[in-house]
Amino acid sequence: MSDAPRTHRTDEQREEGTGRVSFMNVPGAPVENRRQLLVKVSWMLLWMVYLLYPVGDLLKGTHASAATVAGWIALVAFVGCYIGLVVLRSTAGMRPRACRAVVAAMIVTAIVTSFGLGTAWLTLFTYASVAVGIIAPVRFAIAGVGAMAGLTVVVGLLSGADRGDIPTIALTAFLSGVAMTGLQRLVATMRELREARAAVAHLAASEERLRMARDLHDLLGHSLSLITLKSELAGRFMDGGKDEAARAQVADIEKVARQSLIDVREAVTGFRRPTLPVELAAARTALAAAQVALEASPELVDAWPGLANEEAGALAWALREAVTNIVRHGEGATVCTVRADEAWEGGGERYAVLEIADNGAGPGKSGPGNGLSGLEERLALVGGRLETGPGDRGRGFRLRALVPLRTVSVA
Repeated sequence: MSDAPRTHRTDEQREEGTGRVSFMNVPGAPVENRRQLLVKVSWMLLWMVYLLYPVGDLLKGTHASAATVAGWIALVAFVGCYIGLVVLRSTAGMRPRACRAVVAAMIVTAIVTSFGLGTAWLTLFTYASVAVGIIAPVRFAIAGVGAMAGLTVVVGLLSGADRGDIPTIALTAFLSGVAMTGLQRLVATMRELREARAAVAHLAASEERLRMARDLHDLLGHSLSLITLKSELAGRFMDGGKDEAARAQVADIEKVARQSLIDVREAVTGFRRPTLPVELAAARTALAAAQVALEASPELVDAWPGLANEEAGALAWALREAVTNIVRHGEGATVCTVRADEAWEGGGERYAVLEIADNGAGPGKSGPGNGLSGLEERLALVGGRLETGPGDRGRGFRLRALVPLRTVSVA
């Protein structure tokens, strides 16, 4: 691997393999490959600390050989069921029957081992309670977790377990299940939020297409109708031997066609020009895929309602360029902050300022790439400028795009 510092560049520079590769999956996001599944299972295994109690019980040697072997088999089967439940949920979605069968096997194992091997095995009910919280519908989750806590108490009393340990184990099972229920709701909310963001980006693009369709209909409808009418007139004049009048109509047709071409080109130019609402929606989707949180005020898109199209387009380009840099080259970035502000210059000029910053490793000692140079040229065309540098406390990369808002005379 190269030790050269990473620089902020744009998508205008075509590179292979520049996309950020992540071995972690966002909560609620589907597992995309075996590596992500392995990472998820590994994180899950870290929470198997309560299994130290049954493992310690087996290692003490207080049970007969047959009971010890049966205990190890039951423990391995229990952990296998728990991992299987995670795999089923992560790779194949919710398979109700398979998941219920796995959880039922976990509950039966916890009951049998608690009666056969003693108090230490009541801790298996904690994981059974968590499993119930995973698969139970939202409206039944708390009741199911409470039932598991009650079952823990009943099994503990009937199996002759230490009565001083039973309340602690039952409370742990209940709280663990409740925590998993809350996590499942959070995961569902995050999934809905990602879908909503994708829908917003799609709707923004659709709105632009509809606007384009309306503009072209208005432009071409009138022009083509006029061309049709004048063509008919030219034909009639030619049939009547009025060549001069026919030539005049043909000349008018040429003018209308040329003007229509100019209007269509202007409309397409406006369609291709990026806008802040569209770019902000696209930024949310792109940053979410790169596991970077976007912090932006909802009022950002309406920060400068009187800003001209060219200046607004330049700021939208700045947002696109900054987000592309963070996704591709913002190593270690977890948060992207977008702010809108205004600045006054000494000559009385007022500027709209769009600031984008991340908390990654920063650009290092390398100079700006072609993307930033191109963005600087775009801003210069509208009288603006580009400022770049490290973020707060020297961390990350900060990009500030300034465009004239209006000129104010000073006394």
